[in-house]
Amino acid sequence: MKNAVRYYSRSGNTKTAAEAIARAIGTDAVSVDSASASLQEPVDVLFIGGALYAYGIDKHLKAYLGSLKKDQVKKAVVFSTSWISKHAIDLIKDELNRKGIPVEKETLYFRGKPGEKQLQDAANVARRLMKTDGQEGRF
Repeated sequence: MKNAVRYYSRSGNTKTAAEAIARAIGTDAVSVDSASASLQEPVDVLFIGGALYAYGIDKHLKAYLGSLKKDQVKKAVVFSTSWISKHAIDLIKDELNRKGIPVEKETLYFRGKPGEKQLQDAANVARRLMKTDGQEGRF
């Protein structure tokens, strides 16, 4: 199963969550503003995260989402950190839906900086979402 973790973070909170998710599923977390963020080959699962900034998602994340193609991502899982609200999750999902990319119903949300228990919970959820009926790679 091929998977990827992409995120955008200003404060480091979303980066912390992305790194925990990436470790759990055996890949690297890459910021969407990095030269290596583009998907070089299709992925089965893309974990994609960001936060709410002035009631919207950052322009870097929005541009990255806009660059994705339906045939690159079999399924996306959305995560977010924010002190204000979970609205970034809806905004990211909306962008993915516009591209025709299927989005997992379950999301990961962290209010502020995720603590160790939250990071462990995120890792467990990420691993679980990579499995269905005990079989890796099936949804």
